[in-house]
Amino acid sequence: MGAAPPVGARRGRGAVGKLGRVQTITHADPLVVAGVELRSRLFIGTGKYPTDESMVAALEASGCELVTVALRRLDLDDPKKKTILDVIDWHRYRILPNTAGCKTADEAIRIARLARSMGLSDWVKLEVIPDPRYLFPDPEETLKAARVLVDEGFKVLPYINADPVLARKLEAIGTVTVMPLGSPIGSGQGIQTLEQIRIIIEEARVPVVVDAGIGAPSDAALAMELGADAVLVNTAIALASDPALMAEAIKEGVEAGRKAYLAGRIPKRAEARPSSPTEGISL
Repeated sequence: MGAAPPVGARRGRGAVGKLGRVQTITHADPLVVAGVELRSRLFIGTGKYPTDESMVAALEASGCELVTVALRRLDLDDPKKKTILDVIDWHRYRILPNTAGCKTADEAIRIARLARSMGLSDWVKLEVIPDPRYLFPDPEETLKAARVLVDEGFKVLPYINADPVLARKLEAIGTVTVMPLGSPIGSGQGIQTLEQIRIIIEEARVPVVVDAGIGAPSDAALAMELGADAVLVNTAIALASDPALMAEAIKEGVEAGRKAYLAGRIPKRAEARPSSPTEGISL
């Protein structure tokens, strides 16, 4: 196996040419997860919407392609009962089953297997959350479940605390992304784990998706400016006064943040620096 590419090269940062000039990236900038090219870097959750209609409108406005669905929250006992899976256009969106509501690795493994047996996907967003108050994921149970699911051929997208060590371990066993939280689920606090996420991005060789805590387009933009490959948003859109308008706004935040990352921001300095040349100025 060849050496891994430099982090900057993996993430599409402009490369410095032989003459020291920055080669501007003008080609398409796709996101590739498990060999699949995705058009949008915004993933959308499907919980908490006031109506199915508002959810569908938000999905359309977001321009997203990957949509997460919590299998444990579906009523599958009555085959005639309409569920969220009947509302989403499967030809338009890729369904990403998630294991939300699972408190142990064994529960999460069972739900992932159920999703595959239903023909939904062998992709799974892995969530193992025993903490009912702050909803922090359990690192040990997440790693345990990921090992089993990867061995069974699942494409695992694990939701984790912003823990660089855990992120490395998950990548090493074969997960196709890592998904560190920005702040607690549904809190809208924004990116409170900025430095940890920065380290995860620096070290990762799989896509990094910032998940949980994003409350506004500026939060999504900041995550993308750090170099995240994508963000996943649910509550900020679903509980907005106008979910479709918020979805559109966050979409634009994601796009702006990605462009800013690729462009390369100026470094922060302790002192001012004039924006106009000072050489040759006579007083």
